[in-house]
Amino acid sequence: MTQSLPVSWSTVEATPAQVPVQAEKLSNYDLVLRCQAAHRPEKAAFAELVRRHQPHVEKVLYHLAPDWSDRADLVQEVWIRVYRNIRRLNEPEKFRGWLSRIATNLFYDELRKRKRNAPPLSLDAPLSVDDGEMDWEIASTTPGPDEDMATREFYDQLREAIADLPEVFRTTIVMREIQGMAYEEIAELTGVSLGTVKSRIARARFRLQSQLQTYLDDH
Repeated sequence: MTQSLPVSWSTVEATPAQVPVQAEKLSNYDLVLRCQAAHRPEKAAFAELVRRHQPHVEKVLYHLAPDWSDRADLVQEVWIRVYRNIRRLNEPEKFRGWLSRIATNLFYDELRKRKRNAPPLSLDAPLSVDDGEMDWEIASTTPGPDEDMATREFYDQLREAIADLPEVFRTTIVMREIQGMAYEEIAELTGVSLGTVKSRIARARFRLQSQLQTYLDDH
């Protein structure tokens, strides 16, 4: 005789299909994970990353190259690099800092290729102040021809000195001195301690001042 087994309706009711969460409702962390899940980044998730962080990329490149007419092309190249390499990002929570490094490194890669004579940074000669900061404010008076030539030569030395910094120093000093970020924000973006950020900035400043002082002493 066949025995019947008690069956609860809860065990046979169909489980409703889970509706995928829309990309715009996901955190940056989850968007990165979605982009890393397949061989190629998920289209919707990647598009949302671009939408959220495009202004940041544009700001980084504007501060680095205010006089470049093809910054839009550089922005596009940044996202191409992100698309190709996002699966290599081991810590998705640090996406924005990683993105900043890609944009900064792309700029200096292009700078080395072009060997431009025009300055990429609108900065005056650096001065040491009491707290050790670099005073790079824009000049308020229009320089004469001789001063303009000297300034351009200094810009060349400045960009070369920054380009020669190790990547971690270069990215940190750009965030601080050019983008004007706070130490705490840099620490959050790069995923290192506040003390490490201050140490990297101090060492970067020392190297820049040493290299630029040699140039200034010769002129």
